[in-house]
Amino acid sequence: MIAYFLSDLHLGAPYFPDSRAAEKRVVDFLDSIKEEADAIFLLGDILDYWYEYRYVVPRGFVRFFGKLAELADRGIRIVWFIGNHDIWIYDYLPSELGVEVVDGYAVEEIDGHKFLMTHGDGIGRLKPSFKLLRKLFRNKTCQKMFSAIHPRWTVPFAYNWSRHSRKVEGPSREDAERMMQNILTFSRDYHAEHPDVDYYIYGHLHLFERVDLGDNATLIVLGEWIARHSYARWDGTRLTLHTYNQHPMLCVQELNVLKN
Repeated sequence: MIAYFLSDLHLGAPYFPDSRAAEKRVVDFLDSIKEEADAIFLLGDILDYWYEYRYVVPRGFVRFFGKLAELADRGIRIVWFIGNHDIWIYDYLPSELGVEVVDGYAVEEIDGHKFLMTHGDGIGRLKPSFKLLRKLFRNKTCQKMFSAIHPRWTVPFAYNWSRHSRKVEGPSREDAERMMQNILTFSRDYHAEHPDVDYYIYGHLHLFERVDLGDNATLIVLGEWIARHSYARWDGTRLTLHTYNQHPMLCVQELNVLKN
């Protein structure tokens, strides 16, 4: 089985100098793997913002959605894990595109190997402010109240929020260390109780890392598609890390989140 893993595309983000070009790059990549891929796992923050209304479809992403539908129609399994930017996926994308949507984490067995996959934003000890936002964004009453506001107000507000959050170039050293420690602790604790899991795959951090957890277990952080355009590929026997439009790169460096 050939499987691909990618995350943090942030399509539609206002900080892309050319949003159409960013979408086209992803579509070209998906088109390049359609002949061999059996499954594609999208590990969250695929869209920078998405909110499904009952009778209204937000504009944009036509080429990307069309490519996903084409791949699903070819029999390629597509699994979309909800991130902290694309929380509000309900039934439209699954029914129209033929994708599976997962909120949280899932353990999949592929070619006799077990993969734990999740976006990663809800793992470990979270900042109180971020924990409060996650709770509000996932609250059913708050969602109904938000949906009652006209999209002409909510969509610009969401994109302005995103633009502001990207003014700082990546997480601080302290935040990077804390977030990576969260997923390391979670993975090691989970592996202590489930030693049959071989790979732990995350998005969210925008880091591109491969970490040996010991006991034949490996942790992968998938990077992003803002500048690096990175992904992982399972070829039936091993998992390798790559960047699109560059020569395949097996990433074997040790974790060092404090590296300058």
